[in-house]
Amino acid sequence: MFTQLQNIDSAFRHIRTFSLLFLLACTLLTAFALYRSELRVRQAQERIYILAAGHAWPAEAAARSENIPVEARHHVSTFHRYFFALDPDEKVIEANLTKALYLADGSAKRTYDNLREKGYYRNLIAANISQQITVDSVQVDMGRYPYAFRCYARQQLIRSTSVLTRSLVTEGLLRTVSRSDHNPHGFLIERWATLENKDLHTLPR
Repeated sequence: MFTQLQNIDSAFRHIRTFSLLFLLACTLLTAFALYRSELRVRQAQERIYILAAGHAWPAEAAARSENIPVEARHHVSTFHRYFFALDPDEKVIEANLTKALYLADGSAKRTYDNLREKGYYRNLIAANISQQITVDSVQVDMGRYPYAFRCYARQQLIRSTSVLTRSLVTEGLLRTVSRSDHNPHGFLIERWATLENKDLHTLPR
């Protein structure tokens, strides 16, 4: 009888020990699951998604140094698009050139002033000429600051009877400045100059 009581007591201790260990394991597993869930939720909340063509794409953060060449080339392309893509409408011309002049220093303003004094923009409006630009390539020397660039592009002057195509080559320097709504890349074009702007061919419409 005494032996049976000892066996029952021993079995009870084993069951109690096992139950405590099982409860501890469940508690640790639950705590780990809650921690991982909270971590995943926090990461999901910190992630930014970009909506493009009806799809949400996750954006990944990167140091600016990794994106400087890409941003520099896009800054130069954007400036040339605003400066040279013009329609025969005074408000469109003014709006585009205002955006362009935020991206460059006084060298671009001087070029704009010279073209305006020569009546270039008035002639576009009077003759109903649209001017388009296609940037073929932008080369940026990242080995020395400020960064030197050279832009190769083609202009098209679209008239009612013909389309004139010109080659355009410009160069300048890129200096880093604070980002803003008007200058999202944080670059400023300096010493901008046109190296080539010659007629290539004219096609009838």
